[in-house]
Amino acid sequence: MLPILYQDDHVVVIHKPAGLLVHRSELDRHETRFAVQLLRDQLGRHVHPAHRLDRGTSGVLVFALNKDGARHLGGQFERQEVSKTYLAVVRGHPAEQGRIDHALTRRRDDAEWVGSRSTDEAQDAITDFRRLATCELPHAVDRYPTSRYALVELTPRTGRRHQIRRHLKHIAHPIIGDATFGKGRHNRLFQELFGCQRMLLACARMQLVHPVNGQPLDLFAPLDGDFARVADALGWQAALPSAFFTSLYAGAT
Repeated sequence: MLPILYQDDHVVVIHKPAGLLVHRSELDRHETRFAVQLLRDQLGRHVHPAHRLDRGTSGVLVFALNKDGARHLGGQFERQEVSKTYLAVVRGHPAEQGRIDHALTRRRDDAEWVGSRSTDEAQDAITDFRRLATCELPHAVDRYPTSRYALVELTPRTGRRHQIRRHLKHIAHPIIGDATFGKGRHNRLFQELFGCQRMLLACARMQLVHPVNGQPLDLFAPLDGDFARVADALGWQAALPSAFFTSLYAGAT
């Protein structure tokens, strides 16, 4: 069963687990489990995803329960009217806060994929970040005798594909567990130390407008599973806003 964060007659919001595709993908033809299919079977009715999360990203995922609602919600995302807050564990100690303003070449959607995943077309992309906590582990991974990591809160101001992951790589603070844009040696260290088998990126909060009554929706997905265990092991609970760790181990397996 997918954890439901909010539901009414028009909208349903789930806490998507890491590793689950939102919908069928040309790039993962062998996969048989998708959030759309699982939620449809769980509710016994059609559902329409209003946006997407990368397969490795967990957190708030919004669906409409009819096509009109899907158009309304999708329009909010397209017009960048939705506020999104992500949490990530990254390599190194980034600045206390900052803005990454770095254009990104366009990466095709799965439906557009015809053999090349990107084009030379650059799109404006902006991500704000705030460092919440840091640690230094007594393990030599790169050329230093210890390894540094940080918990970061991120707010994307644009909606480019893989934006947060690519932006953090751009500033040399890639996300732990990111097999595409991260560093394998650091990913393996977290696997060995914490049994962490996922990318440590989560959509922890989303703020948007209800497609029918116009009321604001403020949606939270507290950390769970491997992400929660890493945050606990590194003593980072106190650095998290209360809504992000109130149910720290909810849904953990």
